[in-house]
Amino acid sequence: MGKAQAVFAGRARARGDAVHHPVFARYYAQAIERVEPLMAPVRKELVAGLSGRVLEIGAGTGIGFAHYPSTVSEVVAIEPERTLRRIAVDAAQRVDVPVDVVPGAAEALPVKSEAYDAVVLSTVLCSVRNVERALGEVRRVLRPGGEVRFFEHVRAPGRGMRLVQGALDLTVWPLCVGGCHLRRDALGSLRAAGFELGAHRVLAMPGQGPRLPTSYCVLGTARRPGRTDDRS
Repeated sequence: MGKAQAVFAGRARARGDAVHHPVFARYYAQAIERVEPLMAPVRKELVAGLSGRVLEIGAGTGIGFAHYPSTVSEVVAIEPERTLRRIAVDAAQRVDVPVDVVPGAAEALPVKSEAYDAVVLSTVLCSVRNVERALGEVRRVLRPGGEVRFFEHVRAPGRGMRLVQGALDLTVWPLCVGGCHLRRDALGSLRAAGFELGAHRVLAMPGQGPRLPTSYCVLGTARRPGRTDDRS
């Protein structure tokens, strides 16, 4: 257990887990392994070219840890769900890049301000309770000029599918899938939080076959405005 992990684990015991979805977590851990052959190229692109200190929010099972390039000196991975966090701790021990897996919520990140060169968000903004507060925290912990890498659900382009997404968001989907919402506007939220959007593209997952309400995603980058030469 790393130093950061030990410190944050103590805090988690004192205040309880931020998220507790044990049934979903077990299902998710199995499902994520089944779709990994499709997702691996996306995960690799998500973190390609990163360097320095990275904060990953919502690490899940830690399946993305293996894709971090050797130029990354440290990853602190926040995972609020206890069952997923235990799996992620094991995953962190099997990769070359140093990874500390710690508890915490996106809306109140237990890390120092302006301490990270990049923040990674993978299907996080769809499930946090307060998107505005979570992105405020992301901005706080990034150094000036730091980068956000994101892979998130987006609204479908067609009216009919958007209606289906909205109906799911208002009924069973968040309850069954750990608080996930399909119709949130990740790009608009990033802009509203003061980030400058970089290269990004909308893609369907999976790329072939019928489109589902869950298929529509966006992969891209954003930047916290400011100096790029003040690395901590």
